[in-house]
Amino acid sequence: MTYTGEVKVGGPADVHELADLMISKVAVGPMNNNAYLLRCRATDAQLLIDAAAEADTLLSLIGDDGIESVITTHRHGDHWGALAEVVEATGAHTYAGALDAEGIPVATEVLVADGDTVTVGRVSLTARHLVGHTPGSIALVYDDPHGHAHVFTGDCLFPGGVGNTHDDPKAFTNLLDDVEHKLFEQLSDETWVYPGHGNDTTLGAERPHLAEWRARGW
Repeated sequence: MTYTGEVKVGGPADVHELADLMISKVAVGPMNNNAYLLRCRATDAQLLIDAAAEADTLLSLIGDDGIESVITTHRHGDHWGALAEVVEATGAHTYAGALDAEGIPVATEVLVADGDTVTVGRVSLTARHLVGHTPGSIALVYDDPHGHAHVFTGDCLFPGGVGNTHDDPKAFTNLLDDVEHKLFEQLSDETWVYPGHGNDTTLGAERPHLAEWRARGW
């Protein structure tokens, strides 16, 4: 089956099979959040990005092999609603951006800063700190040695624009600057983008619109 990244709450996961990594995407909760289960194909180690909601759904996706860690992309409650239940059930270690951890009511074991490496089995992800949607949002970049990069952007980048900055011009400028400098300037057009809600996109699809986003202010 060809991966599309189009998932619905209550529906099945969509699985993106890469050479070294399997990415399973599922939609959960009343705000249509995306959660991503990453599985190292060499070791079967697993990592979850955003235990957003519906712990039963996430635990079913994780299966009997469990997970080593859960990374929360930012402090907003719709991204950690099932975190406590998932951690209790799996014993997973918790990761979050250093400046957002205080806003997450489950203790963060590993504080993540810009440029830090997070591993799942033999696969490495690089964290990029993006300021504006929240103070400590992080994106996670997997630079696939067999192809192009893949980036999990939380609520910082979507098809059609950056994340909500609540009509704060400074926050919007900060977020767009960070997204441009740390993602668009560093990664190729083929880079696949996995956002915190809704459908996936690529940097190439969004790149022509950066000036338009800056001009409109959101």
